[in-house]
Order: sequence, then C-alpha cells, then structure tokens
Amino acid sequence: MEVRNIMTKTVATINPEDSVERAAQMMKEYNIGSIPVCRGEEVVGIITDRDITLRSSATGENVHQQKVREVMTSNPVVGTPDMDIKDATRIMSERQIRRLPIVENKKVVGILALGDMAVEPNFANEAESALSSISTPATPKMQ
Repeated sequence: MEVRNIMTKTVATINPEDSVERAAQMMKEYNIGSIPVCRGEEVVGIITDRDITLRSSATGENVHQQKVREVMTSNPVVGTPDMDIKDATRIMSERQIRRLPIVENKKVVGILALGDMAVEPNFANEAESALSSISTPATPKMQ
C-alpha cells in the first residue's frame, strides 16, 4: 500500500522566520507535536515539541523573539506519496522519527505519523515495531 492512502493530507506549516512562540501556539491549536518548516512551498526543516523544549525552553531563550530557524531540524527526512508503507516505516524506525513529512515536487502534500499506521489494521504491527525502535531509551547522564 502507498503512503498516500493513509497519510494525513491537511498539514499545518510554518515559516523559518516565525517565532518559536507561534510554533508552540500552532501545536497547541492543532494538537500536534511537529510542524514542517517551509520557505514558500519547499520544506526546509521540521520543528517539534522536543526541539522547543530542548533548544529553547531548557536554555532560557525568549520564545517571543527566537526564530523557528534557530531551533528547527534542517534538511528533514521526507517521504513521497507513492512510497510503500513498509519503506516509510523502515525509514521512520531507522531514523527514530515519529512523523514523516510527505513531499511531492518539493511541496508538502501530507504527513505520515505512527498513529496513521496504528489505526490501519494491516499496518498495526509495522507501527508497533517502528515505535519500539524509536522509543529505545538512551542512558541518561546522571551526576
């Protein structure tokens, strides 16, 4: 089955020059944990709730003034609508990502989340396997 059949087709995007505060507000408004960052229609990054926590809040940055480009992950891993679900799952597992922006002709056309696969009966096992790989805990540096 192709990614296009189960991906979420409506995707909120944000500009790299927008504030981190705006990104967080959008995540709250749409109840999402990541937003593709686009310059025009081209994906140039992705910002996650984790990026905001670790690269902004935890370092005491001013989220009103800090720009998305300062905390986003540049050159994100992306998929295509015609990609097989199993290939997308493998990529997500290997790269330890929960959400995969789907791009066609350099334009975001969807996003594939582990949740999209988990609710699809034919792919619940793949989602479980990917989540297991993604969720492998790192050993914290305790002092």
